[in-house]
Amino acid sequence: MATGSRYVLEPAHPARVIDATKGTGMPLDPAARTFLDQMAALGVPPTHTLTPAQVRAARAPVPPGPEVARVEDMEVAGPEGPIPVRLYYPSNEPNLPVLVWYHGGGWVIGSVEGDDPTARRLCLGAGAIVISVDYRLAPEHPFPAAVDDAYAAAVWAWQNAPRYGGDQARMAVGGWSAGANLAAVVALLARDRGGPRFRHQLLVVPVTDHRMETPSYTENAEGYILSRPLMAWFYDHYAPAGVDRAQPSISPLLAENLSGLPPADVHVAQYDPLRDEGEAFAEKLRAAGVPVTFTRHEGQIHTFFTAAHLFPHGLETVAVASARLREALR
Repeated sequence: MATGSRYVLEPAHPARVIDATKGTGMPLDPAARTFLDQMAALGVPPTHTLTPAQVRAARAPVPPGPEVARVEDMEVAGPEGPIPVRLYYPSNEPNLPVLVWYHGGGWVIGSVEGDDPTARRLCLGAGAIVISVDYRLAPEHPFPAAVDDAYAAAVWAWQNAPRYGGDQARMAVGGWSAGANLAAVVALLARDRGGPRFRHQLLVVPVTDHRMETPSYTENAEGYILSRPLMAWFYDHYAPAGVDRAQPSISPLLAENLSGLPPADVHVAQYDPLRDEGEAFAEKLRAAGVPVTFTRHEGQIHTFFTAAHLFPHGLETVAVASARLREALR
């Protein structure tokens, strides 16, 4: 188990891991404090005060991730045109398991490039082909563009697995933040439409509920990278006035029926506005009979997993999540 969090297995639900420190909390991880201090020292205006174009232009390149066997960029057919995807291969063996992965960024920012190190770590750790999807972003392409692209890419990955060296019978879906939202939505759509059959879903700090009313929104409203004003900014660009944000394709927590979905590995961070809705989604999945592994990462902030090069606990968590993914796709 990754350090920095405490776990206990619940005998009645042996597939589920629950947090033993809930309600106590831990101080901010020193790595997180260093990261936040460095960000503050830059004096950059809050993201929610800028335009999407300004935020995208200001994003710094990410450091390189580990080497994989090979990387291929291609385009797949989407509902409104080609969707760029990047495939990461752990080896040149045939019939490899597959993870369809969606980057974060509030459906407004973020990219395949930004998630490149994370995709590489998951590829090597899970021994799986990772298909990272560059779905369309808001506000240029508001809801449901990202959902449409996310689902179309998953269907392509499933239908064409033999062509690119994947095993159609061993597929998973995953993402972080808004990408985890898309992964959860894709799993719901696949169930309802008779689409791809996933064995596993990896949901890291997922967005699941548009209402922003949980205690974690109050406790972590400002100061930890993701804030309440920033989430409102994301929602306003992605699902502007007139869009029903309560629909399951935006707020999967509010879906009436979560049964029949793939087993889920859900990770949340203590100092994150999204913490409680991620936990609520894990609990609702479990109540619907879905096997769930849930981890609340004490002392961590929203970006600990995807900026793992800066967070020792993040690197450990990627390794744990990868091992669970490998086991699920065995």
